[in-house]
Amino acid sequence: MRKIDDLIFEELKEAILKINEPKFKASQIFDWIHNKTVDSFDEMTNVSQKTKTELKKEYEFTDAEIELKLESKQDETKKYVIKFEDGNIVESVYLKYKFGNTACISSQVGCKMGCHFCASTKNGFTRNLTSAEMLKQIYLIQKDTNEKISNVVIMGSGEPLENFDNVVRFINIINDERGQNISMRKITLSTSGIVPNIYKLADENFPITLAISLHAPAQEKREQIMPIARKYKLTDIFKACDYYVKTTGRRLTFEYIMIKGFNDSREDAENLSKLLKTKLANVNLIPCNYVKEANIKPSDDLDIMKFKKILTDNGINATLRRELGSDINAACGQLRNDLLKM
Repeated sequence: MRKIDDLIFEELKEAILKINEPKFKASQIFDWIHNKTVDSFDEMTNVSQKTKTELKKEYEFTDAEIELKLESKQDETKKYVIKFEDGNIVESVYLKYKFGNTACISSQVGCKMGCHFCASTKNGFTRNLTSAEMLKQIYLIQKDTNEKISNVVIMGSGEPLENFDNVVRFINIINDERGQNISMRKITLSTSGIVPNIYKLADENFPITLAISLHAPAQEKREQIMPIARKYKLTDIFKACDYYVKTTGRRLTFEYIMIKGFNDSREDAENLSKLLKTKLANVNLIPCNYVKEANIKPSDDLDIMKFKKILTDNGINATLRRELGSDINAACGQLRNDLLKM
């Protein structure tokens, strides 16, 4: 049986016409699913029983629930473990900023990329999430916090571009004005650099923000902490990035995890400046979380500030990510790993 909340609007309209109902009902039902975010057909009070009965023959809702919630004592960050109907769990995070409320969501159960600094890859890859399961993370957060989500970052566990079709479907649904109507300019997708799918994403011509997980200014160093770098070289990633910028007109973000004694030297900063000098891009410096399995530690604050100054002195737009929820393991994968060990 297909999931009704996994349908884009045009597919829902086809489903309505198939059961000989007027197409305006598609707008009503889409509103119930993706604006009012109901969890069953029975909650749709202005839809006839006949229509609901016919839809129930072929469609059902995606089932998901909050398994665990942690709330930061330092700020208003909330971390969620979301459980799906097959028993698999993922993490999502609610982040409150001055510019609005952000949901950081997962795109896969686990991850196969194997990045040494990331906890979400430590238990391997299980499966892709459906678009409805990605949407459910946002809907559950909104219901729990009673706050509207205005920004979405697909930066939780998983590699979004390895789940390309479902992620594209998710973006189309979350952006639909009949539903949540979240602007594409307020959606960020983070990738470790799946080159063929960067080109595919560019051809979708979504005005979203593409964030490249760079984390090292040289190919050899990047390969040491990101196994996927052996498959997709920096030269190929930058060619794909140039195509993305040319096609979409959107500025890129390069994410750079600051790892103590590994990629935080003056030489690293100078090399990164040379690498990005001609790019339409921002650099987001991120103090890494301590990953006990890999014995990776964050750079010292002073070293991070020196690194940032070298970038800005070289004309690179660099920002330091504000650390939120550090007291609740808000980095992706940490809490899920702890639960899986229990």
